[in-house]
Amino acid sequence: MLNVDVAHKMEAFSLDARFTCKSGEVTALFGPSGAGKTSLINMIAGLIRPQRGHITIDGDVLCDTEQNIHLPPHRRQAGYVFQESRLFPHYTVAGNLSYGHSRKGDAPPLAGFDDVVSVLNLGGLLKRRPATLSGGERQRVAIGRALLSNPRFLLMDEPLASLDLARKAEIMPLIEQIRSLCRIPILYVSHAVDEILRLADRMVLVEQGLVSATGTVEEVFSRLDLRQTVGQEDAGAVLRVRVAAHDAAFALTELGFAGGRLFVPQIDAPPGSELRVRILARDVALSLSAPDDASMLNILPATITQISAPHGPYVEIGLDAGAPLIARLTRKSQTRLGLVPGKQVFALIKAVSISRQNLGGRLTGTRQARPNRT
Repeated sequence: MLNVDVAHKMEAFSLDARFTCKSGEVTALFGPSGAGKTSLINMIAGLIRPQRGHITIDGDVLCDTEQNIHLPPHRRQAGYVFQESRLFPHYTVAGNLSYGHSRKGDAPPLAGFDDVVSVLNLGGLLKRRPATLSGGERQRVAIGRALLSNPRFLLMDEPLASLDLARKAEIMPLIEQIRSLCRIPILYVSHAVDEILRLADRMVLVEQGLVSATGTVEEVFSRLDLRQTVGQEDAGAVLRVRVAAHDAAFALTELGFAGGRLFVPQIDAPPGSELRVRILARDVALSLSAPDDASMLNILPATITQISAPHGPYVEIGLDAGAPLIARLTRKSQTRLGLVPGKQVFALIKAVSISRQNLGGRLTGTRQARPNRT
């Protein structure tokens, strides 16, 4: 487990963060640009010395300001994947990977050279140089080089930010495989909700250098009080669901969750697959009765749990529909319907509003066996 408790005076704000990152999980550092996410992982990597605090990995001290301990980066056994690949241009792909392999130290290997080449699909690139590679290919090599250094933890600083949608779609499944292959903490920096939804197990929400929330992806995204930090347009709830069935005749998929069933446009996932679905607050309407003649396929009985403070014409309404939901309504609608905590309502969600970008999480039956490091 990676433990972080640091404070540091930055030029624009004071950074103060405390969180843990467990082995075998992806912990996302999420927040707006300029929130301090990169500065934070640079402290963990040893590139910035915090003014106060400590950082440990499995009980071993990497930094402790009270004891004046600050291990240099090369002694921290951290794998670091930057936004830009930063490959050695004069080395081939094989040479870049071997450079990481040569720095692995004496610990049992996290993954072998051939394993990494296979998982990242690098076999056909080994003789090429970085200048001849696409952006996605370069990032795959950078990830492989970091893994072959035999890290005790992996830091990924917006590794997909410079890639187009096609290249992102190519690499995200590979990162999922890495999580399954390597039983180490992975700290993943991003402000892209679709990446967090697909890749992360837990979240650390950072705003102006401060950690405003930690928890599972579902817990953090479903909190009304965090809508400004998450982003007004991204506010909504995240539900854990299972693929129940496919309706080929109408190109729909039926998802089961604790509160019932959801219909979404058909997705390529076998029945039984576990996913996350994000339902945006702006896509949820409320009714006092279950309509018989509405076009919405998803009509869920729910209880109002809380109502946010007004902001402009809007309020957010927290719902218990067997799982948390959030609806964004005008204050006029709230008043007209007499919506208050405890009131029974029906949440109406259009199936077409739940796009593929709002689905994520690893599928069941796709995890590979994890090698034992001991």
